[in-house]
Parts: sequence; C-alpha cells; structure tokens
Amino acid sequence: MIDESFLTTEEVLDYLQVNLRTVYRLIKAGKIPAVRVGRQWRFRKSDIDAWLEGQRARVPRGATSPGEAGTGRPSRARVLVVDDEAAIRDMLEKALSLAEYDVETAPDGRTAIDRLRAARYDLLVTDLRMPGIDGLAVIREARRLRPDLPVVIITGYSSEASAIEAIDLGVSGYLTKPFRVPKVLATAAKALGE
Repeated sequence: MIDESFLTTEEVLDYLQVNLRTVYRLIKAGKIPAVRVGRQWRFRKSDIDAWLEGQRARVPRGATSPGEAGTGRPSRARVLVVDDEAAIRDMLEKALSLAEYDVETAPDGRTAIDRLRAARYDLLVTDLRMPGIDGLAVIREARRLRPDLPVVIITGYSSEASAIEAIDLGVSGYLTKPFRVPKVLATAAKALGE
C-alpha cells in the first residue's frame, strides 16, 4: 500500500521553511498541488518531495523556467548570495529559490565582485565579515557598478561602526545571525519592492 500522508499548511511551512505568502504563491502558480478541505489546504507529502526534487534539477541558472514562458512576466529576480559559510549559503539559496528567485552564490568577496562585474543582479545578499574581501568592500564595488542595486547584509558580528557604514552605503536590510527564513524572505521582498 502506498503511503499517502498529507501535510497541513502549517506543516508545509515548517517542512519547507518558508512563509505563508510563499506557499500561497506556489499553490496559485500551480507549482505545488494542494487539495482544499473546507477552509484548510492539504498537501500530499510525496507531491511536495517530488516538487523539491524538480527544483534541484530545474533549468540552468539565468534561464527562464518553462512555467514563465508566455506569461508576460519578466524572468525571475536574480539574487546573488555571498557568505563564506557553506551551510548559510545553501540554506539561503534553497529558501530564496523556493520563493521563486533565481539565486546564485559566491563563497567569498572576490568571487562576488567577479560575478557582479559579469552579470546583472536584482538583489545582493552578503555576509558582512568574510576573510579577504569583506562584505562592505563587496557593497562598495556593487555601488560603483550599479548604484541602485538593493543590498541586504547578513552578519553574525553586529557592531555600531559596521551598522553605520552599511547605512551610509544605503543597504535595504540588515539581519543578524542567527536568523529565520521568513525574516530573510520578507527582507528580500521588501528590498525588491514586492
């Protein structure tokens, strides 16, 4: 017998580590199948897992996904995530991808600057403290290349001096580790004017 376990909306929020708005956007876009039971939504766990697996094998970065073709909607917002901690980078990439952003990552400031010079992004999310070229240097270069690029800083080492410098550089958001995914998504959406 096939296990047809169902998840509630709250369980899906916890399972995917996204906010309610993102789940509703995914339902409306037909990305994840849901069944309406009275006033509640129910989700087959196997459908959620299959969708997640499809996300991992989705179209190459920078390409428009098949679901966007013909919708009149421009390609998804491109986000560059910069953090020297692989676990943080991976978690941010997963969360922002689930929120339908096209995400690229960089493990350090040098790689981030190279990517900023080579491609156009809609949002920069960067760690503040990294070995070598730090987040503030990345932001300065991003501002030189594109003054209107929204920036969100994530740091585990908050200091008054770095906060003041970040504000002076016109960052759109400032999050302190540890952070929760819904806060990151809300900050990203706000920075992008969504």
